[in-house]
Amino acid sequence: MGRTAPRMTLLYLLAGIFLTLAALWILIPALYGLPSVPTRHDRLRAALRLADLKAGEAFFDLGCGDGRTLVIAAREFGAFATGVEIGPVQCLVSVGNAIRNGVRSKVRVTRGNFYRADVRAADVVFVYATTRELSRLQTHLESQLRNGARVVTVGSNFPDWEPVKVDRENLIFLYVMPPYRRTVEPADGLK
Repeated sequence: MGRTAPRMTLLYLLAGIFLTLAALWILIPALYGLPSVPTRHDRLRAALRLADLKAGEAFFDLGCGDGRTLVIAAREFGAFATGVEIGPVQCLVSVGNAIRNGVRSKVRVTRGNFYRADVRAADVVFVYATTRELSRLQTHLESQLRNGARVVTVGSNFPDWEPVKVDRENLIFLYVMPPYRRTVEPADGLK
């Protein structure tokens, strides 16, 4: 009976830590309107190929989640990858994934709100968000990104920008700064 109590206490402690981390993983991003939803690795690679990401370029992932896009950008494309993530648990997981994949020296993770992130150094910006979030983000990107910088989105497109390339199979949109402005509503349902 004397050994059962410490084991149960340890079990309850570990369960409490796990539940706290799980709650932080879900709640912090959700409070900002963006739950953490990972995408497939092959879809991420297709997005980075569409953006023509090159070795040595500055790559930014706004809402980097578990850091999988940062790792692929650094390891497979040779980019210097920066992730911006509001969730503290996601930041830790992103750094852990960079360490585990041997690219920590090429990956930086910043905890913060991507609507306010400093992306002036970016050659390529990656965003996996809804059209609602992208519409809030477009003015910020226009004010910070230099001419020729590329923005690639997965799953949704910017409502006021015309993409220069679209991967319809993977629903990936590429924009080059300054973006072309839409003059009419798209007829094919891409808005």
